Amino acid sequence: MIESSNKDKNAWAWVPSLYFTEGLPYVIVITVSVIMYKKLGVSNADIGIYTSWLYLPWVLKPLWSPLVDIKSTKRNWFLGMQLLIAIAFLGVGLTIPTNNFFILSLSCFWIAAFASATHDIAADGYYLIGLSEKKQSFFLGVRSTFYRLAMITGQGLIVVLAGFLEEYYGNNQKAWSYTITITAVFMVILTLTNFFTTPKIEQENTLDQEKKIGFFDVFSTFFQKKQIGLAIAFILMYRLGESQLVKMASPFLLDQTEVGGLALSTTAVGTIYGTFGLIALTIGGILGGIVISMHGLKKWMLPMILALNLPNLLYALLAFWQPSSTLFATLVVIIEQFGYGFGFAAYLMFMIYVAEGVSKTSHYAIATGFMALGMMLPGMVSGIIQEAIGYTGFFIWVAVAAVPGIILTRYIQYPNDYGKKDKK
Repeated sequence: MIESSNKDKNAWAWVPSLYFTEGLPYVIVITVSVIMYKKLGVSNADIGIYTSWLYLPWVLKPLWSPLVDIKSTKRNWFLGMQLLIAIAFLGVGLTIPTNNFFILSLSCFWIAAFASATHDIAADGYYLIGLSEKKQSFFLGVRSTFYRLAMITGQGLIVVLAGFLEEYYGNNQKAWSYTITITAVFMVILTLTNFFTTPKIEQENTLDQEKKIGFFDVFSTFFQKKQIGLAIAFILMYRLGESQLVKMASPFLLDQTEVGGLALSTTAVGTIYGTFGLIALTIGGILGGIVISMHGLKKWMLPMILALNLPNLLYALLAFWQPSSTLFATLVVIIEQFGYGFGFAAYLMFMIYVAEGVSKTSHYAIATGFMALGMMLPGMVSGIIQEAIGYTGFFIWVAVAAVPGIILTRYIQYPNDYGKKDKK
């Protein structure tokens, strides 16, 4: 049970740290692993297939999401999962120097993915019960920004560290082994930070309304929601293009010009994402949350889905011209990161709307499970498509793949002022 006096308590202290911690393992498992395996000599096709399978725990997490509601508190769950993630990352770091590094490190990434998906259930549930609706929409930009800051930390600072160690040691396996081990230590520090910043807003052993309904009722009530089929289709299609772009963007920047890439160094890629991309993302994410809280979701849905997807066309131009200067790649990343930060706010707010009602924690987990499915399946074939039609053709395809989601914005229904601050 959550007392009304505890709503919104210390939100500025725990929302940033909790969502930074939620984002970091995700980006390490899903994105940094792509860069790591690329630098360790794994093919684009294998990278696309096997790293996309790592999405599976996020797809399946609704199956055990009711347990997070029923057993213990959400705070206990996400703190425990953070420690497990740190142990799994340590396992990755220790297995990279071995002969069977691909299979062994993937196994450790699987453990981290399972723990991270479970962590997301608990953290998102904590957000939904710990904040009022007004504060949920206001902190949407903060939440999204710090989540993406974690992703940029992974794609930026951690990749820069790996690039520095590659040059220092002249050995990519040793460099990435040390990098992921350091990341494991960082996860322990984040766990301690969350232990002290997140208030105990739940009373363990006290049944609230969510915990009174049956396990299978959680799923049946979700699929009985109005227009749920259309809502699921929209969740699956919103990021159809980006789900493929995210798998091949880093290989494109790293690949040699002879095969259509830009031949940037690991350090350069990390620097681009970790500096200019970071600033653009921060501005876009905060702005997205603010405008929704000012005007409601309806006004900004179409502009936000366009902002998320249209910048992908710029990658096609990069692939066609293959400029030697890093300036053009930097400009594209700036625009893409701003558009992503701005556009993702509408996506999050829509899933919060879909989760409204009893069992909102579990229903939000189901919604984000479909989101992960929409990332996993297209990502699995992204490397195969890229190798078949080249980088230029691939990025054009990525832009075309955004069209179904854009069309669906005309048909999904939700209150015009949903998420608006002080709505009447």
